[in-house]
Amino acid sequence: MPTFVLHCLDKPDSLDLRMATRERHLAYVQSRAGDVKIAGPMFDDAGGMAGSMFILDVADKAAAEAFNAADPYTQAGLWRQVELNAVKITFGQI
Repeated sequence: MPTFVLHCLDKPDSLDLRMATRERHLAYVQSRAGDVKIAGPMFDDAGGMAGSMFILDVADKAAAEAFNAADPYTQAGLWRQVELNAVKITFGQI
């Protein structure tokens, strides 16, 4: 089963939207704990919020896309850019 890395970059000046949606987002990610191996916020060089990163252990790209589509952050329009890549874990483990 492939592993997918999902990088989601926030729209500029969207901290209020992120915070307003945060509790629903966290509950959603927790409800998908079996698929989400690593998740967390990303920061810009100044230490401000820049986006979120997820490492997903799901069946295929469609499942990773569905994960993103159902995320409350996605539904609220937080992201300015989303990048999804299949990866092979060579070192470390998931």
